[in-house]
Amino acid sequence: MANRPNPFIVTGKIAPEYFCDRVKESARLIKSITNGNNLVLISPRRMGKTGLIQFCYDKPEISNNYYTFFIDILHTSSLREFTYILGQEIFKTLLPRSKKMVNAFVQTLKSVSGKFGFDPVTNLPSFSIELGDITRPEYTLEEIFQYLANADLRCIVAIDEFQQIAKYPEKNIEALLRMHIQKIRNCNFIFAGSERHIMQEMFTSSARPFYNSADMLELKEIPADIYIPFIVDNFKKEQKSISYETVEQVYNLFNGHTFYIQKTFNESFADTPKDGICDISTIENAITYIIDLNETLYQEILSNISEKQKEVLYAIAKDGASQNITSAQFVKRHKLTSASSVQSATKKLLEKDIITQINKTYSLTNKFFALWIARIYGNRNKIFES
Repeated sequence: MANRPNPFIVTGKIAPEYFCDRVKESARLIKSITNGNNLVLISPRRMGKTGLIQFCYDKPEISNNYYTFFIDILHTSSLREFTYILGQEIFKTLLPRSKKMVNAFVQTLKSVSGKFGFDPVTNLPSFSIELGDITRPEYTLEEIFQYLANADLRCIVAIDEFQQIAKYPEKNIEALLRMHIQKIRNCNFIFAGSERHIMQEMFTSSARPFYNSADMLELKEIPADIYIPFIVDNFKKEQKSISYETVEQVYNLFNGHTFYIQKTFNESFADTPKDGICDISTIENAITYIIDLNETLYQEILSNISEKQKEVLYAIAKDGASQNITSAQFVKRHKLTSASSVQSATKKLLEKDIITQINKTYSLTNKFFALWIARIYGNRNKIFES
């Protein structure tokens, strides 16, 4: 009998048996979409937004009745890039499902139709379009929405890191997208984002085009009393042992943040032999391995920020989480220059996604990076305090 895969999955689609909790959140998402509503999904990065959406996409009530599309626009910087990856995702998703709809898609995109290639083996068009081929993104985007409006099944389009459109150089992108979206009767949207203040402003301010246009769902950490037994049980299923208390220490170290817990136990599980015990030393070694593996990346991050930004970054990393970072107390305790320099540095660190802000609390976005800084610059030799 083949060995079961590592149950602590950190990349790709998560099989239902390895998907922890999110019962209420998945039910809420499915209910909103199947009732014909759009949904705003907000959470810190790597808290499980993508996994939740894909999990819901695989449910029969969705998979049997909808075309489902998912795009991540975090690294896009223009409407042209947005249009390109949306078109690419639609084509890629439809290709194995409907030859009729693929051909209809090619015919609808008249602005770039001559750029499609042709696969002689499958007798289907191939997506050989390049970014530079999209010379009129507003027109191509209109064609894509026209296609979605005429699809032979209802559609769901999930756009991850949706707040990115607010940073595009083109004017009125929100208004343009809102105009197209509100015209479509057979397509619903999931707007997922990690920058809470931008997402809330976009959907709750009466001055913005998307005001009051979608249900709201906030994805928080999985409760400890659900997540910890899930981890213990998955070790037990493979005849490996780990104590509740050990898992709890990891949960607390990362404040319940899904990705960092999953990644830690992905490594720790692999390092624990059958009939063996995963203890704190195993966990320490796993986290150290992960940090060491990424040390070059962490050094590069520091090389690309100013000294003032580093000072604020080190201060936040030392605290673990910081509030009132422009207060005299914070400035004095960390021997910083001034409140104004902290404010300026913080703005830059937020823009670069090196730190994150949730409920007026600042912390490093990458928790392993935070531990590395604590080790290198904070004289912290042990990950877990005795």
